[in-house]
Amino acid sequence: MLFVIIGATLALMLLGFEMLLVLGIPTLAIKEVFFHRLPDVVFVQKLLGGIDHSTLLAIPFFLFAAQLMASGQITRRLMDLVRTFVGHTRGGIGHTAIGGSMAFGSVSGSAPATVAALGGMVYPELRKSGYSEKFSLGLIVSSAETALLIPPSITFIVYGWMTGTSVAKLFAGGLAIGVVLALTFAVLVMVHASRQKVTAAPRVPWPQRLDALRAAGWALGMPAIILGGIYSGVFTPTEAAAVSVVYAIFVEGIVYRELTFTRLVDICEASAISTAVIFALLAFGGVLSFFVTLAQVPTAISGFLAAIHAGPVLFLLILNVCFLIAGMFIDPNSALLILVPPLFPVATSLGIDPVHLGMIVTLNISLGMITPPFGLDLFVASSTLNKPVTRIIAGVWPFVVANLIALTIVTYVPQISLFIPHLLFR
Repeated sequence: MLFVIIGATLALMLLGFEMLLVLGIPTLAIKEVFFHRLPDVVFVQKLLGGIDHSTLLAIPFFLFAAQLMASGQITRRLMDLVRTFVGHTRGGIGHTAIGGSMAFGSVSGSAPATVAALGGMVYPELRKSGYSEKFSLGLIVSSAETALLIPPSITFIVYGWMTGTSVAKLFAGGLAIGVVLALTFAVLVMVHASRQKVTAAPRVPWPQRLDALRAAGWALGMPAIILGGIYSGVFTPTEAAAVSVVYAIFVEGIVYRELTFTRLVDICEASAISTAVIFALLAFGGVLSFFVTLAQVPTAISGFLAAIHAGPVLFLLILNVCFLIAGMFIDPNSALLILVPPLFPVATSLGIDPVHLGMIVTLNISLGMITPPFGLDLFVASSTLNKPVTRIIAGVWPFVVANLIALTIVTYVPQISLFIPHLLFR
C-alpha cells in the first residue's frame, strides 16, 4: 500500500495537480480500494480528528508572526544587527545572510517565509560584495533551511504531533542541529569568498555595534520571549506562538509604527490562506497514518529489516535515502506525512531516540526544500528575486553537498541532537 501512496503522489505531482489533490486523491482511493468496508463516518472522524490537537494551534500563530515580521521593521533591524557583528569577516555579507536567516527563523519557523523576507534585502548586497550570481542565489535559498531547525520550527511541531514526541525537546535539539548546518554553510562561504576575492565590509566600531543592538532591542525581544518562555516553563510552544503574535503587533504597530490597519487585514488574509492549506494537508496526512497502521505497514517493514539483518546504522541509511528521493519529487510536507508513520515505529523498535530521529527527518525535509526539481524554496526564490529556477538550481549544488555532509554527521553522532535536550529536560 505504501508503494501505491508514493506512486500515486508522484504521478499527480508530475501531472501538475495542487498539493491538496496530490495527497487527497490517493487517500480517497486507498479508502475505496483497500478499506471500502470502513464506514464513511469513521473516515470523516479521522479526517477532522487528526487536526483537532492543541499543539497544531502553534502553526497559524507562527505563520501570522512571520508575516508581521516580514512586512515591518523587525526583520530589517535583526539583519542590521547581524551585519554589524559579522560583516567585516571573510565573506562577511555571506555570513550575514546565514545569521539573518537564523534570526528570522527563530521567530517564524518557516523556510519559504525566510526566503521571501530576506531574499530581496540580501541578494543585492551579496552581488555588490563580489559573490557570483549562482552562489548568491544558492546561499539565499539554502541558508533559509536553518529556519526549519532553529526553533520554533513548524516542521518540529508537525513531527511532534505525528509521533507524540515532546515539541519542547525537539526545539532544544534543533538549536544544536541548526548551528551545525549554519557552520557547514559558513565554511563554504569562506572558501568561496577566498577564491573569488570577495570584499568584506569595514569593521564596525563598538559604539555603532551598541547602537545597532539598541535599535534591535525590541526585535530581539521576539526570540527571547519565545525561547526563554518555552525553556523556562513559563508557557508551552503553543502559548509562545500566541504571545509572539501579540508582541509582533505591539512592536510593529505601536513602537515602530509601521503596521497600519489595512496592512494588518492583508496579513491576516495571507496567513489564513497559508494555514488552511497546511491544515488540509495535515488532515489527509492523519488519515493516511491511520490507513498505514491498519495495513500493518510498520510490521512489514520491521520484518523486512529483520530478514536482511539490518540494524540502526543500515536503517538510518535507508531512511535518509528514502527522504532524499522523496524530497526530489514531492512536497516536503507530503514526504513527512507519508514516510514518518510507517518508519517511526520501526525506528523506536531499533532503539533510536525519537528526538534524534526528529532531527534527522527535519534535516532531510530541509534538504528537500532546496533539492531539484521540485524544491519549494527554489520557486519561492524565483518569484521573490525574479530569477529563472534553472539559475537558482545551478547555485544550490554546493550547498546540497554541504547539507549531505551535515546530515551524515547528525545521523551517526546522536549526541549532537540529544545534548541540549538532556541538559534541559533531565
